[in-house]
Amino acid sequence: MSTREQGAASATIETRDDLVRWIAAGEKPKADWRIGTEHEKFVFRTVTLDPVPYGGTDGIRALMEELIRRYGWVAIKEGENVIALKRPDGEKGGTISLEPGGQFELSGAPLETLHETAVETDEHLREVIDVGEDLAIGFLGVGFSPKWRLDQIPHMPKKRYQVMTRYMPTVGSRGLDMMYRTATIQVNLDFSSEADMVKKLRVSLALQPIATALFASSPFAEGRPNGFQSMRSEVWLDTDKRRTGMLPFAFEDGMGYERYVDYALDVPMYFVYRDGNYIDVAGSSFRDFLAGRLKGLEGELPTADDWSDHLTTLFPEVRLKRFLEMRGADAGRWGTITALSAFWTGILYDEAALDQAWTLVRDWTSEERENLRAAVPKTALATPFRTTTVASIARQALRISRHGLKNRARINAKNQDETVFLAPLEKIAGNGQTVADELLRRYSGEWQGNVDRIFEEFAF
Repeated sequence: MSTREQGAASATIETRDDLVRWIAAGEKPKADWRIGTEHEKFVFRTVTLDPVPYGGTDGIRALMEELIRRYGWVAIKEGENVIALKRPDGEKGGTISLEPGGQFELSGAPLETLHETAVETDEHLREVIDVGEDLAIGFLGVGFSPKWRLDQIPHMPKKRYQVMTRYMPTVGSRGLDMMYRTATIQVNLDFSSEADMVKKLRVSLALQPIATALFASSPFAEGRPNGFQSMRSEVWLDTDKRRTGMLPFAFEDGMGYERYVDYALDVPMYFVYRDGNYIDVAGSSFRDFLAGRLKGLEGELPTADDWSDHLTTLFPEVRLKRFLEMRGADAGRWGTITALSAFWTGILYDEAALDQAWTLVRDWTSEERENLRAAVPKTALATPFRTTTVASIARQALRISRHGLKNRARINAKNQDETVFLAPLEKIAGNGQTVADELLRRYSGEWQGNVDRIFEEFAF
C-alpha cells in the first residue's frame, strides 16, 4: 500500500471535472509506456518460524536500518518510526514499504523492459536475503500466511493502517485477514488514451481470474490445508464489497474516466492526511469532501493528493489511477515475480495481442465473469468455463502474451526476448498443476503433514 511523505501542498480540487482530469493526465504515448512491478513477501524468524515484529535488534526496523547502512537506502518516517525506504535524491529506483502485518514490499521503478524488471527484482531479493541472513530472518513468497493466526501477527506502526484496522470489521468478515495475512504480486501498466484505458481495463478484468488461477499459491492456513488454491483471492470476496470486485460497470456503454470517477466518489473514505497525521473519516463520502461538507473539515476542499490517496484505498481486481494496476495474483517465488509482469505486458502492450485478448473475452457475460471470480480461488485451473476449463483459457492467454512479447522484440545481452519470463507460467498451464497443487502434494507426501517445511523449501 502507498506511503505518504510530508511535502508541499498539491492543487485544490474544486469540481468533478478536476478529478477526471487528474486521471486523464496519466495518458502516455506508447514510447513512454513503462512496467512497474510490486511484490510482497512474508518475513519470518528462521529459527522459530514466527512472524517478525517491528521493533528489536532483529526486527523489521532493524532490517530496514541495515538496508540503509549497507545499500544506501533512505528512510521515510512517520514520527520516529521508519515505515518505508527510498533511493537517494537523483537516483532511479523504487521504494520499499511495509504492509500491515510486516509483509515486505518492493514497489519497483517504472521500467522500459522486463529484462530491467528481472534485474531490479534480483537486486532487491539479494539485498534483503543478505541482510536477513545476519538477522536470522527469512522471506516467503506465497499468497496467504501458511501458519500464523491473525492474533499472532504483529502490527506495523503506520497510522493509515490503524484507521483501516478499526474500520475493516464493520464492512466484511475478512478485511483483517486481507491486511495482515495476504501477500501479492502486482504490475502497473500505462494507457495512451481513454479508449485505450477502457479496452485494457475490460480485457484485464475479464482475465484477472485466469491470472489468479495461474499464480495460486495459498492452500494453507494455520498449519493445515484450507480447502482453497488461493486463500488470498477468497479473502477478498468478503473484505469490503463497496471497494472490491470485478467492476461490472466497466463493460457498459459509456465507460470512461467519468464513470470510474463516479464509482470512486461513492466508495467510502478511510482518512485524510494533514500535517503528518491521518485523520480518521472512515465511512465518509468524498462527494461531501468535494462539496466542502466533510465532517470535521467543514469548508475545506480536497487536494489532488487527497484524491490520489482515496484512489489507493479502492481495491477492485484491476485498479485505475494514472495507470492500470493488475491485482489478481498471489505472491510467489523468484521467477514468478517477473512472470506476472510478463503475462500482462505481452497482452496489454501490443495492439495485435490486445485485439486477440479482447476477441477471447468480449462475449463473456457479467454473470460468467462473476462466477469465474467466485470459483477460481477454490478450483483454480480446474475451474470449468462453458465447454472448457480455466487451464485451457490460460494456455490461450499465454499464447497471446507470448505473441505480444515477441512483437515487442526487447532483446537482452544474451539475445533473448522477453518471452523467457513466461516459462514458469507455461509450465503451470501446460501440466495443469499450480504451485498450490505442488504444495499440497508435498504436504501429504514427504512433509508428512508438517507445513513448517514450506519455510525451508519455498523461502527466497
